[in-house]
Amino acid sequence: MQLYSFFNSSTSYRVRIALALKQVDFTLLPVDIRTMQHKTPEYIAKNPGAGVPLLDDDGFQLGQSLAIIDYLDAKFPEPRLIPQDAPQRARVLEIANLIACDMHPVNNLKILRYLVNELSISDDQKNTWYKHWIAEGFKSLEGLLANAGSDKFCIGNQVSLADCCLVPQVANAVRMGCPTDAFPRIMAVYNHCSSLAAFEQAAPAQQPDFKK
Repeated sequence: MQLYSFFNSSTSYRVRIALALKQVDFTLLPVDIRTMQHKTPEYIAKNPGAGVPLLDDDGFQLGQSLAIIDYLDAKFPEPRLIPQDAPQRARVLEIANLIACDMHPVNNLKILRYLVNELSISDDQKNTWYKHWIAEGFKSLEGLLANAGSDKFCIGNQVSLADCCLVPQVANAVRMGCPTDAFPRIMAVYNHCSSLAAFEQAAPAQQPDFKK
């Protein structure tokens, strides 16, 4: 099994967490999205979505982090990251989709690059954009966690897809200097999960392509 990944990509980070939690052996193949390696014809032939991550399981190639984690859950059921219990499953997917569909897309590298290169906004304006959408998303996420009665994990007393999505999103927000004091439930989950061995193993600083 191979994973095409970029160390600071939150979507790649999600999948690395899932693989570490499930203790799946894999080969990591770095793709430098800063130098546009994901836009080469060779890579697009593998992943028409032209992004990371990309999982290659003996020739079965799959992009999109949530689809990959769902595939891993079916193939390696323990620990299960998408619960089978219908209400818990729905809550986990609600949180995961808030992060993956509402928050991440407006702040990922290709959007920030477009704002700067095509619309000629300044770095200060770009950072204002980033922090605004993080704050909006975190307000909603904090509310969902409150409704779920979160503690160390987003949902219940075990790790789930929701945590795999939350930790990378918070890590990026912290790296970008976004205020987090107003979101105690988010930070409680982030701090606890980040201390777990699988999350530490998957962290950007532990990747072979890590650069400060």
